[in-house]
Amino acid sequence: MTQAVQRQGVLLMWYADFVRTFGNVLFAVSLFLVWGALTLIGVIVEQGQDAALYFQAYPAPLARAIVRLGLDNVYHSPWYVGIVGLILLSLGVCTFKRVIPARLPPLRAVAIDKIPLHAEIEAPGECETLRRKVADFFASRGWQLRERTFGGVEWTFADKHNWARRGVLVAHAGFVIIAAGTTLFWARGFSGETAILTGQTVDVPQTHARIRLDDFAYRITPIMTKSGMVYQPVDYVSHVTVTGRDGVARKMTVRVNHPIDVDGTLYYQASYGFGAQFTVSRNGVRDAPLSQRTFLEGDSFDVPGTTRAVVYERFVPTVDRASGAPAADPRVNDPAVVLGVSDTGASLGEALVPLRTWIDVGGETRVVPRRYVLYSGFQYRYDPGVPLVGIGAFVLLSGLVIAFYFLPARLYVRVDAAGPGRCRIGAAATTVKGYDVFESQFARLMVSLNTEVA
Repeated sequence: MTQAVQRQGVLLMWYADFVRTFGNVLFAVSLFLVWGALTLIGVIVEQGQDAALYFQAYPAPLARAIVRLGLDNVYHSPWYVGIVGLILLSLGVCTFKRVIPARLPPLRAVAIDKIPLHAEIEAPGECETLRRKVADFFASRGWQLRERTFGGVEWTFADKHNWARRGVLVAHAGFVIIAAGTTLFWARGFSGETAILTGQTVDVPQTHARIRLDDFAYRITPIMTKSGMVYQPVDYVSHVTVTGRDGVARKMTVRVNHPIDVDGTLYYQASYGFGAQFTVSRNGVRDAPLSQRTFLEGDSFDVPGTTRAVVYERFVPTVDRASGAPAADPRVNDPAVVLGVSDTGASLGEALVPLRTWIDVGGETRVVPRRYVLYSGFQYRYDPGVPLVGIGAFVLLSGLVIAFYFLPARLYVRVDAAGPGRCRIGAAATTVKGYDVFESQFARLMVSLNTEVA
């Protein structure tokens, strides 16, 4: 028996420590700071890449830390899921051990004159009759009445908008639903991006959907402003053939802000650009692999037989004929490419090369920009938690509206004998938002009550 009591005492002590720790506001804030730091790491460090990429982008010790700690997939790491779980646990403890007791106080006797909002009214008549009048008065004005007896004294408790005390609880529930929706995305969702050349077909690795870019078109409108000519992109559209899980090829159109849905994954029109094909020859002999390849902006190739490399830096749609420099007009008129040349990583400079002209890059190698090919940049995202996040946002907003725009108030009323044929009505008021916000309403209510019972 003694051991059972001791075990129970130990469990109660552990429970008290648990509630004290997870119900502490500073502890909850610390969890949110850690969660924010991990989320920031997920934004800064590109997610889901090969380990080699991190060793290229970061110093070796930092790259090893990223890979070993799972920061290359931080949103699915035990650190991230664990901190979210601790936040939800802390939120639950705070809700049921701090918010609910504060928001839903029990009915109890109070010292009326110790509450800042209080008043006393003397009226003639029997106390029982006055109690019925007081009850009828508050009930007629929409107050919810409950009567209790404490120590032989009868109390009347009147509540207005008592349901609104749960506004904070509703807001907390909305946050939990949002967290569940985002957790569902971390567990099962994914996102990515890809660039597709006109006529090219790509497979999306996460869904195995096949997308072929049949045609891409864009429209630029020149607008004259006070500062000069501005070229405003009006629209860019991708016409694609998509094959989903059912194996049926479908013609679809992707526009800006008008994504397509393929097996629950949304594909957005994110960008566009110009690929380039080059004729690369050495001593007049064409290099077939390089000449057949289509390069995207930023791609590079090594010059055969040398330590040099050529980078296709960017496409220039229009070259100013007077100055020979790139023009501001993004429409393709007199196109050129900007090529950069480096030797063992050291830059040797860059050159503007119009299409179908040539440049010698060393090692008796000549590069001729032959033609350009439009490509379309897509972003895709599968988020099964979107419905939950939407529901949670609505619940959270509803809770905040309830908490901020409705004023729950409670009146403590007792009627006592004050002498032969007279009674004293004592009333006090409390709210969840302090006393000042209810002061004028309480004064008007007491004036009306005095008129009613006089």
